[in-house]
Amino acid sequence: MRCPFCAAADTRVMDSRDSAEGTIIRRRRECETCKRRFTTYERVEELNPLVVKKDGRREGFDRDKLLAGLKKACEKRPVSVDQVEQLATEIERKLQEMGEKEVPSTTIGQMVMERLPLLDEVAYVRFASVYRSFRDIAEFMDELKDILQTQATKKAAEKPKGKG
Repeated sequence: MRCPFCAAADTRVMDSRDSAEGTIIRRRRECETCKRRFTTYERVEELNPLVVKKDGRREGFDRDKLLAGLKKACEKRPVSVDQVEQLATEIERKLQEMGEKEVPSTTIGQMVMERLPLLDEVAYVRFASVYRSFRDIAEFMDELKDILQTQATKKAAEKPKGKG
């Protein structure tokens, strides 16, 4: 593993830990040349499906691309990097479990749309505004109204029922 600071190839592992799910190994490393420390993550390379884009192009599933979109949506929100990583892992695992060779990009977008409101509603709206490519403010407002209605329904269901 090359050092990200000085590019030396001689690094040593100081500490290794499994992630909570046991799917990723976190390694703390030290460069033998510059003595700086850094962290790497190691995980089993899974066979991921090809993603079929809206224009018909096909490209391999890219977890980093999914992560970038999620991080952008969650930027400056009270969502930790671990939560974003966990969501990306969950979606990637779901895709692998499907066992399909090809998956439409809309399927991945839908998976994000289902899970993101559980993390942060503002991040959800940000993601939806790009994913759904609203034509105008009216479409955007309709989406916000749906979110508010869902929120009101949840709050009503959570209220304790009074004694009659």
